[in-house]
Amino acid sequence: MIMSKTVFKELSRGKLASRSGILNTRAGKVVTPFFMPVATKGAVKGLEPAQVAQTGAQVLLANTYHLHLQPGEKVVKKLGGLHKFSGWKDPMLTDSGGFQVFSLAKVRKITDEGVIFKEDRSGKETLITPEKSIQIQLDLGADIIMAFDDLTGLDSHARTRTKDAVQRTHRWLIRCIAEFDRLTKGTPAAKKPLLFGIVQGGLDKKLRQKSLEFVQSQPVDGVAIGGLAVGESQKEMYEMLKFLAPMYDSSRVRYLMGVGEPTDVRFAIEQGIDMMDCVMPTRNARHGSVWITGDKKLNLGNSALVGDPGPIDKKCNCHTCKTGYSRAFLRQMFKTDNPLGGSLASIHNLRYINCIFERSRT
Repeated sequence: MIMSKTVFKELSRGKLASRSGILNTRAGKVVTPFFMPVATKGAVKGLEPAQVAQTGAQVLLANTYHLHLQPGEKVVKKLGGLHKFSGWKDPMLTDSGGFQVFSLAKVRKITDEGVIFKEDRSGKETLITPEKSIQIQLDLGADIIMAFDDLTGLDSHARTRTKDAVQRTHRWLIRCIAEFDRLTKGTPAAKKPLLFGIVQGGLDKKLRQKSLEFVQSQPVDGVAIGGLAVGESQKEMYEMLKFLAPMYDSSRVRYLMGVGEPTDVRFAIEQGIDMMDCVMPTRNARHGSVWITGDKKLNLGNSALVGDPGPIDKKCNCHTCKTGYSRAFLRQMFKTDNPLGGSLASIHNLRYINCIFERSRT
């Protein structure tokens, strides 16, 4: 079914387990490894699609749960799908809503059927099941869709249910595949979105290995590593990535979810990861924090920049730096609460992170 065509082709290998390849989606080819800016509700905050594309981005990530709440997948479908709705013409990926199982832990209830979320303001309850998640994502028109999973945190309470969460994630994956098959039956392979399964297991290596083996035994196009970058130490995350690296199926793309710190990105690429996403580049930028050469952080609100005529980074080729916006000007934007500052800083940070991926392809 899903694996009826080759969707990933490895082109070359670099140091350690790193590699470069081509991921084929119905919206076009994507060169790996690559980074996905987060467009949770259909857009990267403060940026037009063309500006995002100029940073080197090839794929955008949108969120199933939030788009389901507003404006609703039926509205998006009626308007022509995510691409026409957002103005982004290249491939798009939708998170299944599984991250909200973790991030909205205080307002959700998990059952084997699915997850009931309760909105803070209205008190309205929303049930997301594996089947519902697939239905929403197909209506949205994403090119890469994710299986619904049970993501746990790393606090003492969450760790007590890690094993149950892994087993539930596996049961939900089977249901997601069945629903995907049902709804795409008769659709030519080249016109179908890709479906990825998600590996869970927290920091338990035995559970992680078991989960990876299970996901790779299923007819999915890609394998995502979930449940990292949720509070563990950098050492713990690196140890898990090194542990998993030799076990991946080389014929399928590997996706590390929610990682975007430059140092972590470089390490993950060296461990064979093909794609990543994170809100960090744009979220930090909107608060005036930008990366400069050497992965150092510069605070654009710093008083020391009040008369600085230089760009954020002289070595950067992003639009913000090439156009000549000075550090002094950007500081003024942040000090006067002008959203232009966040937009220009976001462009810089996205370009910075994309350069890491581009250099790793050579």
